[in-house]
Formats: sequence, C-alpha cells, structure tokens
Amino acid sequence: MKSYNRIIALVVVFIIALFIGVNFLPNKYSEQSGLHKVEISRVVREIEETGEIPDSDDYDSILGVYEQNSDEDFFVSDNDYVIREIGDKLYRIEYSKTSESKNEILYINIALAVFSLFVISVLFYIRHSIIKPFSQITDLPYELSKGNLTVPLKENKNRYFGKFLWGLDMLREKLEESKKAELEFMREKKTMLLSLSHDIKTPLSAIKLYSKALSSGIYKEPQKQQEAYLSINEKADEIEKLVSEIMRTETEDIMRFDVKKSEFYLSKVIDSIKAYYKDKLENTDFTIALYSDCMINGDADRVTEVLQNIMENAIKYGDGKSIDISFSDEEDCRIITIRNSGCTLEKSELTHIFDSFYRGSNVGSKPGNGLGLYICRQLTRAMGGDVFADIENGNMCVSVVCKKN
Repeated sequence: MKSYNRIIALVVVFIIALFIGVNFLPNKYSEQSGLHKVEISRVVREIEETGEIPDSDDYDSILGVYEQNSDEDFFVSDNDYVIREIGDKLYRIEYSKTSESKNEILYINIALAVFSLFVISVLFYIRHSIIKPFSQITDLPYELSKGNLTVPLKENKNRYFGKFLWGLDMLREKLEESKKAELEFMREKKTMLLSLSHDIKTPLSAIKLYSKALSSGIYKEPQKQQEAYLSINEKADEIEKLVSEIMRTETEDIMRFDVKKSEFYLSKVIDSIKAYYKDKLENTDFTIALYSDCMINGDADRVTEVLQNIMENAIKYGDGKSIDISFSDEEDCRIITIRNSGCTLEKSELTHIFDSFYRGSNVGSKPGNGLGLYICRQLTRAMGGDVFADIENGNMCVSVVCKKN
C-alpha cells in the first residue's frame, strides 16, 4: 500500500509540473517565438489589401494599430511598437512580445485538468477497490500457516475480491473447525486409551498369574491346569475384544462425514465434472450421455466429491481407453453410472471394495489407502442415497444413487 501511495504522489507531482510547464515556461521563451513579427506582417498585408485598420482583437500579440495624424505623440507609446509605411501613410503597430494565444492555453489547461482528474480518479479507484482489499489478505496465508485462525475477515462486497475474501474466510473457518475437531479427537483418544489401558491391565494380569502358576507347577491336577488354560483363553478374548473396539473407534473417528442437505440442479454437478476432466482426459474417450436435468436432494459439494473419487479410480485402475457417464431413473432416484474400460478386478471382490482400507487385487504398485469408495458409500448414505458396483464385459461400472426432490 505504501509503495502504491508513493506512485500516486509521483503522478500528482508530474501533473503539477506539467501545469507549470504549460502555463509559465512558454512566457519565458515567447520572445524567441516570433509570433508578434508574423502578426505584424499580417497587419501590414491586410492594410495594403483593404486600406482599413484591422481590429487588434483578431490578433494574439497585436495591441493596437494607429495611423499617423497631426498628433505629435505618434512616436510615443508605453508599449513596444514598429512604424510601417504603407502607401503614403505611416502606421504605428503596437505589440506584446510575451503574448500567447489565450484561447489555446485555456483549452490546453482544460484538457490537462480533465485528463488529470481522470488519471487520479482511476488511481484512487484502483487503490480503494483492488489494492486495499488485497492488502487485507496478504498476511492471511502466513497467519494460517502459524495456526492463527480466530480473527475473521470483514465482509466485503468488492466486485473483484468480495467472493475471494468470502472464500478465504470460509477456508479459515473450516481450518478452525478442523483444528478444534482434531484437538477434541486427540483429547477423546487419550481418554479412551487411558481407559482401555486400564481395562486391559486386569485380564493381562490374570494371564500373567495363570502363566506363572502353570510354569511353576502349582497346578498339578489336570483339571486345575485345564481351568487355568480356559481362563487364559477367556482373558485373551477380552483383550482381543478391547483391541477390536480400539480399531473400530479409530476407523470411525478418522473420517468425519459432514453433509449439508439442500436442493440443487443435477447439471450443476455434472457441468463441474465435465469442466474438470475435459482437459485431463484429452487422450481418453470421455463421454457424458444426454440427460434431463432435475432437482437433487443432497449436498452438491459432496456429490461432486463422490463422483470425483469414482472418476479418479476409473483413471487409475482402467486402461485409459474410455470412460463414460450415463443416467437412469428408478422410482424417486436418479442413478449416475460411471463406466471405465480395462477392469481387471475379480467379481468376487465387489462385496469388499466399499470397506475401509480395502484394496483390490488389481491395485498393483499404484498408490492409495483403500478409502476412496468407502468415503463414497458413507457420503451417499448420509444423503439418503447409496452407491454400488458391477463388472460388465470387462468394464467397471460404479453407480451413484441420488434422491430426487
């Protein structure tokens, strides 16, 4: 902002210098301009042609033209003058060496004033509408990187940065919510681990006691030994159950599926998918079938996320030859099917591909964590829909069920 203010100051100084140059410098050099000499010649020529004394108002440097008479003061004047003999008469032509075209200077000043106001107005408009709003967000990425998420951005209806500032504030709020959720999750996780560690100690201590008794030969009778073995197994089952609870809780807490249900047109989602993958799939036969637009009940952003996850899987695990999106209706639902060629997944694995952390036999060395389709199922079910998959003639078909409004 300070640098831009300096630019404005320099422009103002330049404009002032320009005005000074236009209004004062010509007077300094006007004596060398020869304007009065030219106009004296014009006066002489006009008198020769018409025989009449011209009006001095028609000239810029001529102050007056006087014919000689009996007045003895003919050769006396406070102004600069020349005497010219025209015909058989003498004429005194008074002039000003410093005179310039007053109208011309006036027009130049008006033009400069208008231009200067326009330039200064544009500069201040840019300062107010672009530079100032942008300066509000220059430190935001740095503050976000440090974890300073509590200071909100002021609402701004600026046509250039209003939506951008709103989006940044939404990002800040989302990061702040994620930070709070993470802290809450860590607190709950520590509490749970402390509780489970305490619960595990009891069966673990019992196992150690039974093991020590068996190794020391305290239980000599076969029946007592059998009871000890059964108790060890029972306590091991308890520990296994607690570990399973830990795994289940961890899986549920890793992913948070927040869905904001509303109504939106299907075309909004499909157009965003088309725009996103148009260039990305330029070497793939990517087609979207014709469809009738309809209102969908759900979260547009989440439906887009689901379709993107499925599209990324189609790109990653297909052969890259063709990907197409088709549509169908069933009762009060619109079904969106994404089909890709080159599927090598076994049909027996279809029942597991929507499980968390499951990766099919066709993944090879491709990176991934087995959560993409799991997230798709959780999101679609949270919106009242579902997702399922099938293999048809070597093509992978994943269908998303969306509730119509």
